[in-house]
Amino acid sequence: MKTLMRNMILLAAMVAAFGTSNAVAQTLRDANYNIVGKIAPNGTVRNSEYGAVGFFNNDGTIANAKNKKVGSIDGKMQIFDKDGGRLGYVISNGSVFDNNDVLLGKIDIKSGLVTDSDGEKLGYANGIPIQRVAAYFFFDFFKTSK
Repeated sequence: MKTLMRNMILLAAMVAAFGTSNAVAQTLRDANYNIVGKIAPNGTVRNSEYGAVGFFNNDGTIANAKNKKVGSIDGKMQIFDKDGGRLGYVISNGSVFDNNDVLLGKIDIKSGLVTDSDGEKLGYANGIPIQRVAAYFFFDFFKTSK
């Protein structure tokens, strides 16, 4: 009985800690702090008019609104095109590089500020995994129809 009670308390604490943070779509903003899109907990990417423009699937596949593969992200935070060619990568401090190791920009992990390699503000993406932010802001997976 004691073990059951302890497990129930542990489960309740885990639900309280993790349940609400994943239930809300995370907002993508431009440099002027205008909403440009949202990423839902299920990976759906929406534009500012709430239209679906793509998906981040659990297996790392990035798909457009027609569910056509346009790229992927692997477990090492490398970003690939639809044919498997490496486009770039993200390191744990939020720096984003192209395939030739040239700095494209940075995602500030604490504030969510996204800047280009010159430090110019591109936008904000707080609470979103940095590899998804990089795919959105630096590799244009959702800005054009592919």
